[in-house]
Formats: sequence, C-alpha cells, structure tokens
Amino acid sequence: MNQRPGNQLFEAYFTARDMREVFCDQGRVQAMLDFEAALARAEARVGLIPPTAVAPIEAACRAEHYDFIALGEAIATAGNSAIPLVKALGKQIAKDDAEAERYVHLGATSQDVMDTGLVLQLRRALALIESDLAQLGETLATQALRYVATPLAGRTWLQHATPVTLGMKIAGWLGAVTRSRQRLQALKPRLLVLQFGGASGTLAALGEQAMPIAEALAAELQLALPEQPWHTQRDRLVEFAAVLGLIAGSLGKFGRDISLLMQTEAAEVFEPSAPGKGGSSTMPHKRNPVGAAVLIGAATRVPGLLSTLFSAMPQEHERSLGLWHAEWETLPEICCLVSGALQQALSLADGLEVDADRMARNLDLTQGLVLAEAVSIVLAQRVGRDTAHHLLEQCCKRAVAEQRHLRAVLGDEPQVTAELSAVELDRLLDPAHYLGQAHTWVERAVAEHSALTA
Repeated sequence: MNQRPGNQLFEAYFTARDMREVFCDQGRVQAMLDFEAALARAEARVGLIPPTAVAPIEAACRAEHYDFIALGEAIATAGNSAIPLVKALGKQIAKDDAEAERYVHLGATSQDVMDTGLVLQLRRALALIESDLAQLGETLATQALRYVATPLAGRTWLQHATPVTLGMKIAGWLGAVTRSRQRLQALKPRLLVLQFGGASGTLAALGEQAMPIAEALAAELQLALPEQPWHTQRDRLVEFAAVLGLIAGSLGKFGRDISLLMQTEAAEVFEPSAPGKGGSSTMPHKRNPVGAAVLIGAATRVPGLLSTLFSAMPQEHERSLGLWHAEWETLPEICCLVSGALQQALSLADGLEVDADRMARNLDLTQGLVLAEAVSIVLAQRVGRDTAHHLLEQCCKRAVAEQRHLRAVLGDEPQVTAELSAVELDRLLDPAHYLGQAHTWVERAVAEHSALTA
C-alpha cells in the first residue's frame, strides 16, 4: 500500500480529527489563499485594481489546484510557504487571465499572507476548543451535582486527610474549565486581527489607498484591524498559546486525579469501559487509564512547546530571522494536543464509573482516624484546644497500636465519654456529617458555569 510519508500513527490518539483538518496542508494553504482572494476583493472595492480581476483570482484561490508536495519542496529554498504559493497562484491565474495575474498579492508581503492565514486557522481552532470546553463544562456540572453528597477520602500529600465529596472534586475540575472559557472570550479581540503591513510594516507600496484597503480587507475577512501591523510583536499569538497551556494543565490535573482514583489500591472512580480499551498485551486483567494518559501527556508536552513561543518573542526589528520560523509548527501542535486532550476529557467526564461503596470502605481504612479532627474540634470547645488535641492524639496512637477502630477507643476513654455521648461520637465518626462546605462549593462552581453558558 503506497502512502505519503508522515507522522500519522498517533494522530487519532492525541489529536481531534476536526483540529487535524484545520492544520493539515490543505487547511494551511486554503487559509493563505483566502487572504489573497480577500485582498483582491478589497483592492477592487477601493479602485486599486479593476473589478474584472477579482473573479479570476478568486477562482484560482482553491487549495485543490496546488501540489502540496511541490510547495513543500519549494519552501526549502524560498524560506517560507507564501513565496512559492503566490508564484503558483500567479501561474494558475495566468492560465485563464494574464491581465488578472498582474494584480495578485499587490502591496502585501509573505508574512501578511502567512500570519493572517494562521489567524483564520486559529479562529476555526478557537471555535472548536470553545465548543468542547462548553460541552465539558456542562457534563462536569451534571456530574458534580450527581455526586455532590458522595463522600470519599480527601488526600493531602497522597495520604488520607479528612473526607470530601466526589462532587466537590469534580467541581474543582469544572471551575478550571470555566476560567479557561472566560480567558478565551477575553483574548478574542486581541487575537482575531488582520496582519497587513507590506514589506516593513508601512504599507508604503499602496500609497494613500493603504488604509482604505486595510479596512476593506479586515472587513472581507471579518477580522479586526489592529492599531498597526504586528510582524515582530507576537504577544497576541503567545497569549493564546499560554491560555491553551493552562487548559492543557487543567486537563492534566483531571487526568491525574482519574488515574490515581483508578489505581488498584483505590479503585473508586474509573474511565468508561469499552471493548479493547485499556488492555495489556500480556496481562488479561488490566484496565489501564488510556484516556487519562492523553490528558497527562498533553499537559507534559505543551509547556515545552509554549516555551518555544516565549523564547521566540524578542524578534529583530521589523521582520524576524528564525524566531518567526520557530512558531510555524509550534502553535498548531499545541492546538492539536489540546484538542485531543479535550476529546478524551469529554469521554471521561461523560462516562465516569463510580464505586461509592468502595469509597466508603476506603474512608474506613484507617478505622476512623480520618475523622479525629472532627472529634477534636468539638471536644476542644469543652475541655480546651491543647487538652483535646493531646487526648485525641493519644487515642489515635492507641487505636493504631491495638488495631482497633477509633470509635471503640474513644468509647473506652473516660475523659472523652464524660464530654461526648455515644450518639455524639457516632455522629462525629460518620463521614457524611463532616463534609463542611462541599455542597456549597459545588453549587457555586455550577452557578458560575451556568452564568457563562447563559
């Protein structure tokens, strides 16, 4: 079977299909051609080129007319993708209308084509990411409410702490998703802008018609016209990448929590099961967290890519050498990794398998020790903080040494029973009665999500 060489073996695992289409060769080329077609329309609107030139240019601005392999080979000597594409575009137009070919790419520079093409791709990518985040938020909100009162062991420093609820843990994931959605909304006006400056950013080649053309071009592409060209001011792109880095990190936290809860020793929450999912090549019993692995993998890879973009920010003068080039594959790869993590996160959140009974048993692994604080707080109000703390500390040590439940040890301690009844002790040693504001945190996280979605 003949196939073009490439790195496609892992794409379906790490990248969403729709995002791959945005940044595939055809997606990149078409975005640049969309710029060229819009430039022709804008220049015709202000009278710089004859209206008759527009249709032949638009007809040639279709990616299927071009040989991507040949373009790729030409980039090796041209130094960027726009130069050979514009040459090929001119030849394509000249086949049908030699006069129209004279007006293609008029007043623009190669970076205008590539940067604006990238912004058009990022607009599509942003829409995909926002849609997935909104769906993920809705699913997490539903799950947080479903498990709002389901107790499980809180874990600090990887050790059992006091009880929390699964709903509260899910609400933590939800809050991070909501904040990322807010950040994306806030950066849109800065990101979705035209790049159009000509050779050195002055648009001198277009004379007095420069600003009318720039305004018309921005309108054609439905992009904002920035205060000036940004050939070597890359903060817009890096800001977007940084927010994607935050999304990747938050999804990594989600994946890390799920993988830890899936460990054999915990076995409290699981990824959704499916035939052949998470198996081992040698161990039939295995159920591996393969979805969480994508989330953790993206959270591990994206920071390194993000550092490349930050490193490429101090670009030289009006057009950069090498630093601009370092961006070309970096930001698309970040988008692809985040898209893949989001797809896996959606599947995980929707199909969470929860073992509440195992959570209850795990809460009792320390035989009541996780609720020592609850007893100590109440007892402190009656005998003083230091006395209560010392007394509970001794009872906990005795429970461990004698391998007895803390409730039994406390019931045998006169200093405790003199202050607390059996009913009080039973209540204090019940995890369901020591969940603090867990319910409130869930309600607040869901309310914030709902306010953003409305």
